[in-house]
Amino acid sequence: MRLLHWALLGVWLAVFVWSGIQPHDRCTWVLEVFPAVLGLAAVACFWKSFPLTPLVYVLICIRCVILMVGGKYTYAEMPLFNWLRDEFQLPRNYYDRVGHFMQGFGPAIIAREVLLRLEVLRRRNWVGFLSVAICLALSAVYEFVEWWVALATGESATAFLGTQGDQWDTQWDMFLCTLGSILALATLSRVHDRQLRERAFDRAPVARAA
Repeated sequence: MRLLHWALLGVWLAVFVWSGIQPHDRCTWVLEVFPAVLGLAAVACFWKSFPLTPLVYVLICIRCVILMVGGKYTYAEMPLFNWLRDEFQLPRNYYDRVGHFMQGFGPAIIAREVLLRLEVLRRRNWVGFLSVAICLALSAVYEFVEWWVALATGESATAFLGTQGDQWDTQWDMFLCTLGSILALATLSRVHDRQLRERAFDRAPVARAA
């Protein structure tokens, strides 16, 4: 298990350093990478007092990598998705959509773990609903942050917003976050339950909770 932790940390540091070398826009890089740094700081802070399951650590790392790649190129100019746009004549670079999908996919399992282990709810069949609600709330807060940054910086926030002229970009962002959270719970709950039992995080037997 310790090997996995070191491997994930190595991936995080390698991508962080790479993304910081001549990014497309330094201001955008700071704005996009800051949540990843915050995530690593939170993991380090609770490393001993509240260790997480391997699944959650992997999902956190994936989410951080997506943020740092977005910071490197901006979400509207990610090269692979520029190629996909041009090759298939898509209306936009869809890397931003992937980012917001994962904004729900990873945090849904994180929220589920915290709710189950702290026994926040008496009835576990509400855990899935509340996990999705938490992800949607976080997505809304992130949209607020984008709005405030745009108000504070004007046109220089265009790369950070990544709307690419789509008037429904905010709605798509929150919808995909919600979809990601639902899909994560539907596909990963059994694996998550097994890891909770194996790590003896739960005092009571883990019931199936989507």
